[in-house]
Amino acid sequence: MTAARYRVLLTDRAWPDSSIEREILGVVGAELIEAPDTRESTLQALAREVDAIAANWAPVTESVIRQTTRCQIISRTGIGLDNIAVNVATQLEIPVTNVPDYCVGEVADHALALLLACARNITYFHARTKRGEYRLQNAPSMRRLAGQTLGLFGLGRIGQALAGMARGLGLVVIAHTASGNDHGVGCPMVTRDELLTRSDFISLHAPLTPDTRHVFGMAALEQMKNSAYLINTSRGGLIDHAALWHALQTNQIAGAALDVFEPEPPDLSHPLFQDERVIVTPHAAFVSIESLIELRTRVARQIADRLSGRRPENVVNPQVLG
Repeated sequence: MTAARYRVLLTDRAWPDSSIEREILGVVGAELIEAPDTRESTLQALAREVDAIAANWAPVTESVIRQTTRCQIISRTGIGLDNIAVNVATQLEIPVTNVPDYCVGEVADHALALLLACARNITYFHARTKRGEYRLQNAPSMRRLAGQTLGLFGLGRIGQALAGMARGLGLVVIAHTASGNDHGVGCPMVTRDELLTRSDFISLHAPLTPDTRHVFGMAALEQMKNSAYLINTSRGGLIDHAALWHALQTNQIAGAALDVFEPEPPDLSHPLFQDERVIVTPHAAFVSIESLIELRTRVARQIADRLSGRRPENVVNPQVLG
């Protein structure tokens, strides 16, 4: 049996097997090594002897990256880069890649589904009817969706897709971004204060950075309408969950729908996640058969391209390639 030319570390995965990755990497003579766990010490030890790293949700920290001696690429199997120390990789001239557009439709669909579930009391009715309570009158009041306002915090690819879908349902859509750029979608751009005070639903579509961590804390939640819902399919760290729980206890907002958490997985025994006004899904927004095939294929090809001397797609620190 011919020895592998390269070794590729897969830190973690949210899918049942690694057959797609092994097939694509095998063509360039690369062996896939799967980490038994995502502890920093484990990843440090494995990073010393690999030519590439692929990471789903596991933290690829500064200490992990500094253990590498021959790593040629770090690829995020996803969109956000907050779990990878990109600045350290750049210092060491290691290109970092991601797949920023693979699940735009899926996440926009999921955000809209959560919005509709909030608006129509879907999970409330489902849970109570399944346990034998058939009483429409007990539910929170509902308003006609058309004419209500959806506020988008962030207007990247997913936010833009959601904006178009929401308009089709008659929602008024406004957005806030640091740049104020509407990316040509014709969405009114407003201040953060205006987004908070005007919106009946706020959907988060921003990256997690030092500036956005816990941006939805006590002060922001207090500005929202007490009839408003907060929806997060982006990053759990955008919301201070302790503040969210306080806001629900004091009826400062009507409810929330969360697909992402800090940490992940969350402690589901916490009363926040047991509250009927909170819809919880297990970081599922990105998932479809098609999106996972696309994600895995493109990441494996990024790594194969780099190991073969070709420029991979979506290099987020292109300065390292000259």
